[in-house]
Amino acid sequence: MRTRLTWIVAILTLVLLGVLMACSTKYTSSSNGLVVMPSQGSLVMQTFSLDISNGRMSQINNVDGPPTPGLPTAVILDPAGAFAYVIVTQNAVVPTGGVTGIATFPIASDGKLGTAATYPLSNAQVQVQVQVSGVPTIETESVPVTPVALTMDSTGKFLFVANSATSDSSGNSVPGSVSVFSIGSNATLAEVAGSPFVLPVGGVNLLPSLLQNPCTVQVGCPSPLALAVTSTAFPPLHAYCSAFNAPTTENLYVPDSIGDTLLNYSVSSSGTLTLVPTQTNLGVPTGAVPDGVTVDPCNRFVYVSNGGPGNNANTVSAFTICSTLTQPNCPSPDFRLLQVNNGVPFPVSPGNSPGPLAVDAYGSFLYVVDTASGLVSQFRISPTTGSITALTPPFVAASLGANSIAIRSDDSWVFVADLGPPAVISQYSINLATGNLAGQSPVQTFNYPSGVAVK
Repeated sequence: MRTRLTWIVAILTLVLLGVLMACSTKYTSSSNGLVVMPSQGSLVMQTFSLDISNGRMSQINNVDGPPTPGLPTAVILDPAGAFAYVIVTQNAVVPTGGVTGIATFPIASDGKLGTAATYPLSNAQVQVQVQVSGVPTIETESVPVTPVALTMDSTGKFLFVANSATSDSSGNSVPGSVSVFSIGSNATLAEVAGSPFVLPVGGVNLLPSLLQNPCTVQVGCPSPLALAVTSTAFPPLHAYCSAFNAPTTENLYVPDSIGDTLLNYSVSSSGTLTLVPTQTNLGVPTGAVPDGVTVDPCNRFVYVSNGGPGNNANTVSAFTICSTLTQPNCPSPDFRLLQVNNGVPFPVSPGNSPGPLAVDAYGSFLYVVDTASGLVSQFRISPTTGSITALTPPFVAASLGANSIAIRSDDSWVFVADLGPPAVISQYSINLATGNLAGQSPVQTFNYPSGVAVK
């Protein structure tokens, strides 16, 4: 009898342990949302389970990891939510020094991240001025790039990386560039032919016969801090474009934070970039120091945040994309950009400094992060003109060090990573009728969260 009772107790114990383990997982890919965040202070990736019904977030036990192979910054997820892509850079705070490149983390069905694979970025081939027997001469040099932002097309075919302006081994300033990777199975990355694509200097491509440094004090070195790509997969429901066929081609929009222009690149089927010039220049003018850009999900409008300082600083610029959905206002659907307005004042005071921005999943509202004041401005988008008007109230509170924003694809929740202190993820629900954000309780994170992505 005692033996039988012992077996029953043992079986009940195993069942109880199984129930506890199931409860501690807290994430099911088919029914929960997933929030992913890199931590610069802890050099690890964090994941959180999101209860879609009430927005409650809980950290997934990932054994404080996995570690990042360098200092992490921006993060995005692929369309399926199967992999996280993170910019990592060499830095003295990393025990081994780390590497510079793109780290890809597999996401398991329980929301945990696997070990990262890291892919380096090819050097940029840039023109610099050197002295040959006392004569200034233009030469081409191979210079390592510095990644600062990344985005992916809507079908997960290409990864685009913005590289800021930097210096060569002799101290010459060199332009920024865009690296392009084709994405294979298991998130393998292969840089496409011609990558990285160096940004034009001073609105024109430098000719060697000019015999001058491509980046002069007067012209400066073009330097992208953000980039955004048009969609080839429209939202299936509720958006203005849901009943239309998405285009099969795509364009990449890159703001030059030094030249105060927005560059337009067509993307070929193989991922190569071709600059699309305007009638008078190679880009369209923005406000001062454009440091954020986003495209609405219907390929109608582009919005650029202008962080300043300078004239037309602390504003948001709006542009119409000449696509099939905006053709009545355009001569042809060739994805050229037409200015809607260049300088809608950013309704945040004090500490105006608009940075990261995002359009909601249905293309109705625009949200802009104020990196100086820790606030989020909210705007309504005109579906016919693309102009924006501030909501009431015009902004909601985030936290100190707000540095990135992500919106869930069902238009239910918005997340902002805040460096702190305290280090948190600010969370908001969206009122679909008014666009107003309603703040939820911030979620504590590891130190210095540098980005956020949501599935």
